[in-house]
Amino acid sequence: MMKRLIIGSLCLLMSFGSIAQKKEIEFTEFDLDNGMHVILHQDNSTPIVVVSVMYHVGSKNENPERTGFAHFFEHLLFEGSKNIERGQFDKYITNAGGVNNANTSNDRTYYYEVLPSNQLKLGLWLESERLMHAQIQEIGVETQREVVKEEKRQRYDNQPYGTILPEIMKRAYTEHPYRWTPIGSLEHLNAASLDEFVDFYETFYVPENATLSIAGDIEIEEAKKLIKNYFGPIPRGGKEIPRPDIVEPKQTEEVRDTVYDNIQLPAVIQAYHMPAQGTEDSYALEMLSTALSGGQSARMYKSLVDEQQKALQVAAIPFSSEDPGLYLLFGLPTIGGDLKELEDAMDAEIKKVQEELISDKEFEKIRNQKENDFISGNSRMAGIAESLANYHVYYGDANLINKEIDRYMKVTKEDIKRVANEYLTEENRVVLYYLPKSQQNQ
Repeated sequence: MMKRLIIGSLCLLMSFGSIAQKKEIEFTEFDLDNGMHVILHQDNSTPIVVVSVMYHVGSKNENPERTGFAHFFEHLLFEGSKNIERGQFDKYITNAGGVNNANTSNDRTYYYEVLPSNQLKLGLWLESERLMHAQIQEIGVETQREVVKEEKRQRYDNQPYGTILPEIMKRAYTEHPYRWTPIGSLEHLNAASLDEFVDFYETFYVPENATLSIAGDIEIEEAKKLIKNYFGPIPRGGKEIPRPDIVEPKQTEEVRDTVYDNIQLPAVIQAYHMPAQGTEDSYALEMLSTALSGGQSARMYKSLVDEQQKALQVAAIPFSSEDPGLYLLFGLPTIGGDLKELEDAMDAEIKKVQEELISDKEFEKIRNQKENDFISGNSRMAGIAESLANYHVYYGDANLINKEIDRYMKVTKEDIKRVANEYLTEENRVVLYYLPKSQQNQ
């Protein structure tokens, strides 16, 4: 759910609230007695503060018969709490001149507020209410069921190519819970009882499953006292938090299918299984994606769009995740173009990186691009707060905000060639041809 409440003056401040990462990002971290992990980054250059909480629960933690719960709660927990009336959560933010948002992935759920720094207490109170006093009531559940239905219609059913991920995931995974996407099943949400929603909240929305990350114009010692006041009294949940340990069986033959969708132009999508984020090979594959589609001078765009004019758009996207994920290739042919010809041309570009090392000049370019992307991702307080939480939750090491770039820089040209050969193979992929519904009965 994207609750975009934009206040012009705050956005202006945010535009100046960026930094060039020329020195290490300093932070303080500690645990409360109830198990909540806290990370604080002080930067007094601009009077804004980001208050965020990341819960280590995503769609992969769901009951296969009750998918969509993690995303549903992203909506539900804006309904209000014991001390916040329904519909008032956002108003507290906007009245203070702030912005708030939330998002859900396969692996975690993330909430944040960007506020003037004199409103730190407000952000802490709102997030503590979400964690301790959320109202899981029938009226809120019914309201958000309708909101999720509308979101599914807008973002998946009626948006061109909106169903790509659900269609890919259910073919690429046969056992692992990545086989469904965070939107989940509306039928499951409709069938769920209020007690099931309460149980989900009491299981996952607990201090020991939460990371509070704050970045911006704060004083560390003062912030610590406030955090202990707002979050310290919240008791531990005490339940065992389900962590799926399912290993997806190795794919041994290509899966190929056709999907008819509400689109005007056809598309070809390839999805290759790739290792989990944080592994050495995952960094090499990300570097490979930069070589293939990191801008208009990258290999696939230059060859397929500019030179051969077989594609309007091409992309190589590592869909990295906590467990082994997918490496996606997407191609949109020119009007009247043949999908098979485009796919063959995409395969030819992959074959080139499998057979020959990239040049020194190209290698230097993608290293520079990756370093620039890394620095840009942590150039704003909102990015720093999220990165600190991500690195702690996924890797147990928040200092990767300063050090992860070293892992990218250790990747060699030989590594890029090796992973292209190891993972981008025919038997390791799902291929979908997306065609307009008008062609379905032809």
